[in-house]
Amino acid sequence: MADALLLLSFGGPEGPEDVLPFLENVTRGRGVPPERLAEVAEHYLHFGGVSPINALNRQIITALEADLADAGLDLPVYFGNRNWHPMVEDTVATMTADGVRSALVFPTSAWGGYSGCRQYDEDIARARAAVGDGAPELVKLRQYFDHPLLIASFADAITAAVQQLPADHREGARLVFTAHSIPVAADNVAGPPADGGRLYSRQVAEAARLCAAAAGFAEYDVVWQSRSGPPQVPWLEPDIVDHLDVLHGKGIESVVVCPVGFVSDHLEVIWDLDNEAATRAGELGMAFARAATPGTDPRFPRMIVELIQERLSAGEVRELGEVPGYGCTVDGALCAVGCCEMPKRPARP
Repeated sequence: MADALLLLSFGGPEGPEDVLPFLENVTRGRGVPPERLAEVAEHYLHFGGVSPINALNRQIITALEADLADAGLDLPVYFGNRNWHPMVEDTVATMTADGVRSALVFPTSAWGGYSGCRQYDEDIARARAAVGDGAPELVKLRQYFDHPLLIASFADAITAAVQQLPADHREGARLVFTAHSIPVAADNVAGPPADGGRLYSRQVAEAARLCAAAAGFAEYDVVWQSRSGPPQVPWLEPDIVDHLDVLHGKGIESVVVCPVGFVSDHLEVIWDLDNEAATRAGELGMAFARAATPGTDPRFPRMIVELIQERLSAGEVRELGEVPGYGCTVDGALCAVGCCEMPKRPARP
């Protein structure tokens, strides 16, 4: 049984004064130069120094609380972040003070890999260690990249995005899926070692396949966005903006972009797609529409309830894809020894 649910997310600044401290939290230990932090900070300051992610997570929590009540599940919902307030360490301390002995954890990442899964295990372990004796047992819910409700939400968002295009550009529009790029070396070791690696990119490709089929598209592309780090380190490619140039060269006149790798319209979605990609498409004379993310769809909190029910009562496992998922572990344990190791970064010259 469980006494509560913890929604565990990435976090984001909620005012200009938060931006640099937040980015320093995100990049701690990575040797990111100050000029790069200042560059990224400008993206946030362009929107008043506020990332939408915390507000969107609070909306999800409000809807989830109603759905839990409708399902007869008496689980108070707590909210904690990795990189900004409310910090997960503080939230788990509050849960402990409230008498929570065991809680389920829903991470706002559907994926395997270091950033998508293992780092949430590290968050859980760190928070419990910070609290010490008396910290609740924390059971992370599984990866949900191919859950039917998530796929249906994306598919309907794609259909709606097509209708946003000018009528004479809807026929033949190219469907392009995006997800957050990661270093190729990190993708190569994503997943339990026995599974052969590349779990993250395989899951993204599978989710894209399922969404495209559900939306009635036989052809589509999978590309990446939001890469960072030194240029000599290979990351998953192609980048969305570069891919628009390629499509333009092939005579494609309209594109629908679906950010399948993202739960909510947080800043990377807004900046990389609604700003940079949309601007480049306009420069190329391409009609452009971006599909909504599922976080505000009522099916998203219903999916969370299904994941909870599945865990609490050994209920039906609802999956659509053929690529494996993992991620359901206790107290920050890994799915397997060596699972999703973070490759050592090369020494800076």
